[in-house]
Order: sequence, then C-alpha cells, then structure tokens
Amino acid sequence: MDRRNFVKQTCTLCLLAGSGMLVSSLASCGSALPVYKTAVADKKIAVPENLFANSDFQVIQPKGMYYNVGLKKEKDGTYTALLLRCTHADNQLTPTGNGFKCTLHGSAFDNEGHVTNGPAERPLQKYPTQIESGQIIIHIS
Repeated sequence: MDRRNFVKQTCTLCLLAGSGMLVSSLASCGSALPVYKTAVADKKIAVPENLFANSDFQVIQPKGMYYNVGLKKEKDGTYTALLLRCTHADNQLTPTGNGFKCTLHGSAFDNEGHVTNGPAERPLQKYPTQIESGQIIIHIS
C-alpha cells in the first residue's frame, strides 16, 4: 500500500470512530425521563398525582421559567420539588438517576439536592409542596 492510500484510509477510519463517539455522547445529553410541561399560575405549579403511577421522579418544565423543576415522590407519600439550577453557575442541571449533574463545570448533586461534587458549594433550592384534589401544588414564591 502506498503512502497516499494509507493516509486516506487512516483518516477515514479516524473520522468514522470520532463521529461514532460524538453520536453516542450526544445521545447521552438528553434526559431519558419524560418531561411534563405545564403553566405557572399565582406562583404555583400544578402537577397531577397520577404522573407518579409508574415512576417516583418527574421533570417538570414550567412555562415561562428558564429552569426545570425535579419533582420526587418520597416513600411517605409527600413530594420534594427541587429547582434544577446549578448553584455555582446558574446552569440547567441534567438528571442522572442518582442525582443531578451540571455539564458546565461538573458540579453534582444527590437526589436530595445536596452537593456531592464541586465547584458548587450550596444545595439546590427546594420548593414547598402540598396535595390538593389529586394535584401536587409546587409553591415557587
């Protein structure tokens, strides 16, 4: 094989391998979790309880808010709502299954919102919740 064909085949192989890595890394960027889109009214977000029939966690995307809210059903039947905004650099967080990760600088938070990896130092903001007529009400004030 001459030098020209060798370089051509090697470059093609590198490009194919690189594009495969890029595609697999992009596939992991999105959340596999369903996102529930809803409106905000009077500084409250209403989410139907039946969303939790098959899962203990739901990503809520409130209309007009830049950041999503992670809503988790606790074992005692209560709900915990966390603003999915990194406390270090105000970046949207990605759910990881065992917590949340910031893709900007690598901060990580557990399912309770506590920092497990810096540079963030403060926990995630929690919102109070209550249940009214089959709806989980998240108070964002």
